[in-house]
Amino acid sequence: MVRTQVQLPEEQVSRLKAKALEEGTSLAELVRRAVERYLAEEENGGYEERARRALEAVGRFASGAKDVSEAHDRYLEEAFRGLR
Repeated sequence: MVRTQVQLPEEQVSRLKAKALEEGTSLAELVRRAVERYLAEEENGGYEERARRALEAVGRFASGAKDVSEAHDRYLEEAFRGLR
């Protein structure tokens, strides 16, 4: 590994230390994970690409039901019941 120095605001360091303690890991490990997640997302086109793909799906599927906006909870419950 390569040692590097990064300056972070005190508030971020406090939150990271708390998270590291909660997870039983080091602050450095949390930073490595965050960097890896950022790089992976950028390699996949980043937030803008995910948003674009999500918006492309809007309106592409039709259930035939006329009351989905009002009864979505019931439809979701029925769909999950079928997975059990």
